[in-house]
Amino acid sequence: MNNVFDTLKERGFVQQCTHEENVAQLLAEKQITYYVGFDPTAESLHAGSLVPLMAMAHLQRAGHQPIAIIGGGTTMIGDPSDKTEMRQLLPREQIAANGASILEQLQRYVKLDTPTTHANNAGGLFLDNAEWLLPLNYIDFLRDIGRHFRVNEMIRAEAYRQRLDREEGLSFLEFNYQLLQAYDFLHLYQQYGCALQLGGDDQWSNILAGVSLVRRLEGERVHALTFPLLTTASGAKMGKTADGAVWLDANKTSPYEFYQYWINTDDRDVEQFLAYFTFLPMDEVQRLGGLEHAAIREAKAVLAYEATKLAHGKAAADKAQAASRAAFGGSGQELEAMPTSTLPTERIHAGIPIMELFHEVGLASSRSEARRLIQQGGAYIHEKQYRTINTVVDATLLENNALRLRAGKKRYHRVVFE
Repeated sequence: MNNVFDTLKERGFVQQCTHEENVAQLLAEKQITYYVGFDPTAESLHAGSLVPLMAMAHLQRAGHQPIAIIGGGTTMIGDPSDKTEMRQLLPREQIAANGASILEQLQRYVKLDTPTTHANNAGGLFLDNAEWLLPLNYIDFLRDIGRHFRVNEMIRAEAYRQRLDREEGLSFLEFNYQLLQAYDFLHLYQQYGCALQLGGDDQWSNILAGVSLVRRLEGERVHALTFPLLTTASGAKMGKTADGAVWLDANKTSPYEFYQYWINTDDRDVEQFLAYFTFLPMDEVQRLGGLEHAAIREAKAVLAYEATKLAHGKAAADKAQAASRAAFGGSGQELEAMPTSTLPTERIHAGIPIMELFHEVGLASSRSEARRLIQQGGAYIHEKQYRTINTVVDATLLENNALRLRAGKKRYHRVVFE
């Protein structure tokens, strides 16, 4: 079995790890079961979630067995990590619906079965911690689990300390989160022999709490591994743009928009992102990352294609790639993959005010935002800049009964009239 720990480290996934030499030896010598938790606070994961997803995939490809946990129970409390105020509490029905959507996205990266479809441990498992957390008796839980935690130690955790320093403080509800996540690790160890939990570095204290709980109650050593909390070279949070999150759900972020996010990667991030978000061999990652000036565009195109292929499949990646090339001066025959709206032909013959057009197709959230976009030189039709807010777009601008709009440097939209 390949020593996948070296792969994870070479690609930059390892931020902190308990007993690193022991974990490396464990992964090299036998198959282990590992887990990652995802709280379903939205109906889709976003690009920032790809770090744990890709790490899970590397481990599964090396022969280890993943467990993906949807936090149906913990989401009812809310993780205070990296939050300045209490999360919005979601109803159980919404949490369950979000979890079902997220499962579809997880399965593009790792092979997962639900308990009812799982047979012969052929793949990984997809579990909802509501199954074992919701039935807990509170008094029994405090006596059996809570007594192993010390408040003075818990409040030194970064997630709690940041909130305690703020005026609104930390609710007692959220204070229980670490106990429940630790109990998850204990439950998974007892039921499935799970020996390793992975997560973002903001989860280090929570994961260590689970490691400690297993040691106290079972007398066994399990391990923690955390990933760096990625930001781009410009300081932006990974998976975020000025327009919001880059979602893995094609209905929230189309494959074309997803492709564009990656192809517009800062030059300084290209090699790191190729290592994280593709399965390309590291010598090829380093070759592409070493390209300079105009040649770096080749590396960005490879990154965009590979990342989109993993998230949405080869057919969607092919269409997004072709549409991107068409948008930047190609034949235009593959523009169908670009986000597209259809309007009646009579609208364009009557003339559409430019502010109304950019707002209507979603390139501006309001008419006032459309006004600012145009006045600041960010509005384009067929790559021609328009700075006059009184411009009326009419049929003389049509190309093949369509308009190709652009807002700023990256956001395209095609309008077809029929």
